[in-house]
Amino acid sequence: MGIKRRLKDVDWVWEGQGFDQGVEPSIFGVGEGAIYFGLSRVCYMFHPNTEFAMKKLSNFEEVVCDISKWKFKEVEREGNVACGMKNSVDAKPETVKEEAGNISKLSLKFHNITGAIHDDMLGLCKRENYTPQQYGEIYKALHNDNSELKLWVVVYTHELDPAKWEGFLPYIDVVNLWVWEARNLTNLDEDIQKCRKIFSNKPIILGCYLRDYPTVAPVPMDLLRCQWERIPRYLDEKLIAGYSILGAVLIDGQQEQAEWVRDFIAKHD
Repeated sequence: MGIKRRLKDVDWVWEGQGFDQGVEPSIFGVGEGAIYFGLSRVCYMFHPNTEFAMKKLSNFEEVVCDISKWKFKEVEREGNVACGMKNSVDAKPETVKEEAGNISKLSLKFHNITGAIHDDMLGLCKRENYTPQQYGEIYKALHNDNSELKLWVVVYTHELDPAKWEGFLPYIDVVNLWVWEARNLTNLDEDIQKCRKIFSNKPIILGCYLRDYPTVAPVPMDLLRCQWERIPRYLDEKLIAGYSILGAVLIDGQQEQAEWVRDFIAKHD
C-alpha cells in the first residue's frame, strides 16, 4: 500500500471575482478562498496577470494563472456611472499567446507560479477557429522563459470524445476535469476512466463546483457528497493527481456546501 495523501497536499482553489447570474459580489478577496479552506494552491482567474497580483499571491505554495483571457466588461451605465459589469473572454489566439508569454516572464520573479490554465479551452478554440499549430505557438510562448511551466486545460465530461482533441494533445500538460451539470456527478467513475483513456498519463485535477451553474443554484448536498467521498479513493488509486474548488467567489452564496467541503478536507488531514 502506498502512503495515503492528505487532501491538503493536492489542493487548488479558484480565486477571483466573477459576475455570474444569481451570484452577488463576494466578500472574499483574491487568496481568501484558499485561506478559508485551509489550502495553499490557487488558480488565479478573471483578473490581469500582473506583478501587483503576484505579490498578493506570493505566500501561496503554487499559483497557476488564467490565459483564457477573462476580462471585465461594462454592460450598464447611467451618465458617468457604471452600473453593471460582466465577465467576457478575449479568446483570440494572439491574446492567449501574449498572456502565456507574460506568465512565463512573471514566473522568473515569482517562483511559486507553476503554470497557466486555459479555461473553457475546447469551446473557445472552436469559437476562434484555432488550429493545433496555433495552439502549439501558445504552448511555446508559455515556455519562452521557463521550460518547467505546465499548461492546464479545462475539460468537461461532455467533451470526452477523442476526435475533439486530435492535434491538441501534445500541448496539454494537466487536465482540469469538470462535470458541468451536477446531476451527472453520479457518472463520475465512468467519466474518470474515459478521461484517462483520452489523455493517457497526463495528470487529472478533478474540478469541484460549489454551485451548479446550469440550474443557477448550489450543488445539491447529496451530489456534492457523491463527488467528494470518491476523491480519497481516486487519489489512492492514482486516478487523479488532485482537485480544484470553484471557488472563492461562491462561498458566500453556497455556505452549506463550502462549510461541508472545508470540514471534509480537515477530516482527511
